[in-house]
Amino acid sequence: MATYSTDAAAQGRVESPCIRMCTLDDDDICVGCFRSMAEICAWGDAANEERRRILALTELRRKAQTRRA
Repeated sequence: MATYSTDAAAQGRVESPCIRMCTLDDDDICVGCFRSMAEICAWGDAANEERRRILALTELRRKAQTRRA
């Protein structure tokens, strides 16, 4: 799981959405943060623009999951 500095906000970095419920579903999507395995692996080196794109995708997945429940 990606780690991040506690002063990430002070540095203007988009913080990780990880909530430490790291379990992947059948599609390799984390049931805690809704990132794909590839997105989790890329997070540490991703620029803020890419992190925001990933967060937008996670929100779409979260909403889709809510509708199914």
